[in-house]
Amino acid sequence: MRIALIHALRHSPPPVEAAFARLWPEATLMNLLDDSLSADLARDGALTPAMTDRFLSLSRYARGTGADAILFTCSAFGPCIEAVAEAFAPMPVLKPNEAMVAEAAAIGGRIGLLASFAPTLASMPPEFPSGVTLVPMLAAGALDALNRGDGEAHDRLAAEAARSLTDCDVIALAQFSLARAAPLVAATTGKPVLTTPDSAVRALKARLGLS
Repeated sequence: MRIALIHALRHSPPPVEAAFARLWPEATLMNLLDDSLSADLARDGALTPAMTDRFLSLSRYARGTGADAILFTCSAFGPCIEAVAEAFAPMPVLKPNEAMVAEAAAIGGRIGLLASFAPTLASMPPEFPSGVTLVPMLAAGALDALNRGDGEAHDRLAAEAARSLTDCDVIALAQFSLARAAPLVAATTGKPVLTTPDSAVRALKARLGLS
């Protein structure tokens, strides 16, 4: 199986590639990155039809390479990805969060939603089913640390922000780039931690009938 991975942050490929290596090493991966998408969203403050067109163009390219499925890793672009899923059906198109959302909702209780990219905390909560109690939390400064190459500071800032989520039953890390901080977040809070890469790989493998 050839899986296209489409990214809007340059930090996203390593964690999802690591998840595939652990959970589905037989898959063939191809990466497409447009990190101007996240910069443009942060600048504009809202998704635009032009952004949806860009997602469709990236997806057409991915399909043209022979991809069997597309996994997006950019959690702040849900409506754009939904447009791709509708246009490309029945090809499996997976939003980065949907598998983790399902796993977190199955656990229930209070779900801490930790993000380092502020727009994600606006776009992601509507993806959860009604009745779920979310406690959103921004790891301020973590993404900036990662952008300057300081992974240790990124993980520390994520874990410090997660201290405010100790009254939650599970902590969901809302971005692929945050997955690297999962061990420290778990150690700091003593809570189960879900990551988008691991959940997404498990769900995609199942959707393609391989588990």
